[in-house]
Amino acid sequence: MVPVSRGSFRFGRDLKATAPRSCTFTSTKLFIMASATIVMSSLVPSTAFAQKTVAAKQPVSPEVLAVHAAAKRAVPTPPATPPATTSTTGTTPGFNSEQGFGGTARQSPGPGCNLFPAPASTGAAVGLPFFGPPPSTVNPSLVGPVQLLNGSVDAIHGTITLPLYKGSVKGKTVWYILTDVSDQSIANLLGLNFSTKLGFAGNAARTGTFDSNGNIVFNAGTVDFSPQRNIVPGPAGQEFPPKSFAPGEVGDKDYSPFVTITPGNVVYNAPMIAYNVDESQIDFPNGNVDYSKVHDAVAAIDPINRTVTLNLVNGFSFGKPVWYISMDASIPLAAAIEHNTYAPLMGNLLLGHDDTLDSPVERIFIATNGPESGSCSNPLRQGLSADLADGFRPNNVLGGIPTNALDYSPAWDANLFEWTADAINQGFRGQLREEFQILTFVQDGLLTGPGGAAFGSAGFSINCPIVQRLD
Repeated sequence: MVPVSRGSFRFGRDLKATAPRSCTFTSTKLFIMASATIVMSSLVPSTAFAQKTVAAKQPVSPEVLAVHAAAKRAVPTPPATPPATTSTTGTTPGFNSEQGFGGTARQSPGPGCNLFPAPASTGAAVGLPFFGPPPSTVNPSLVGPVQLLNGSVDAIHGTITLPLYKGSVKGKTVWYILTDVSDQSIANLLGLNFSTKLGFAGNAARTGTFDSNGNIVFNAGTVDFSPQRNIVPGPAGQEFPPKSFAPGEVGDKDYSPFVTITPGNVVYNAPMIAYNVDESQIDFPNGNVDYSKVHDAVAAIDPINRTVTLNLVNGFSFGKPVWYISMDASIPLAAAIEHNTYAPLMGNLLLGHDDTLDSPVERIFIATNGPESGSCSNPLRQGLSADLADGFRPNNVLGGIPTNALDYSPAWDANLFEWTADAINQGFRGQLREEFQILTFVQDGLLTGPGGAAFGSAGFSINCPIVQRLD
């Protein structure tokens, strides 16, 4: 485990974050451009506008598209029964030492941990069967649930079942999923999230090609899933930063979930689920997963039928609750907290410039010391200290996602914020759900970076593909 010195806890300097370069646009210009985008998007179909406005390059040719079409899979059938969550590796004392996912999106009935919205019929005289379709079925940018990543979402249990791919790296078996891609036409074909920003993540990506079955042959990059995840939180009320930590899965120096595929130089998000194991070793279709062999987000895995069920994470984007999956992080601390894979090659991503046109990242806003008293029963609960205190996720705030903005990327640049002592003493601390609200509070002096440092990029990134906008 890596010990943490509370008096000298730092991010960017210690992590050798990539040196920043000048921004292409000022915040004011970006706000004006965003406003213009909102107006123009009401006049043309949203997908067409996004492609013409922010595409990193021209769409791939029909010949290249035909090659990538080999990766298309049918939408999988979810498990017939809810997967059991107990690990076959045995139990360990305390949820911060348990292997696996931790508190799930729908496990707690409390409003501080379960963000699923009430139905429109609540408080209305009209019964639920009489309500028409939500506006989002007409225009995905409007209010209403919108599934963004193609798969089988179980809204009762907070999971998604996706196709499981069997690829290889240097002759060893790689089990992986596909979630995002840098080309719009391929995204439409395969049912993946489109992210033009992924086209700029090549320096943090492996390379690969498709075999005849549409599975990826990677050039490099492996993951060891056998380590025991462990976190020792700080004292009550100041659980973050932890006293020590160790992620449950560790990639080698060449591992990143991102891969550039030829032909077409198309960048995919292909997080690894398991490595160097055969079907019999990871056959857990009903749960009770052995997390020494698979990713901690896995709720169930069926290598025979090529499906994997992943637990979803709660969050917000521009005030709207969302679900996403958390798969990889560029530093061990984030990987340990997020129950995901430490991916060293992600450290090559350019951070701190999410609003430039050639940025590979979008910002995610993470509270360090948000409200935690009362745990999940507290509707204002938020932050890393709350996460380390009760085992549920911190209710992070994501920047742009599809249907909310045009600049989505699954590679999230972590911006940590801390409530000042003065703001807490005056009773101002609460749950924040929207990017510009957070930025305004920073400007007003209510929020800073960790330990009173300047607010901005914390020097690490997290791979969190978006799955569903809940309203």
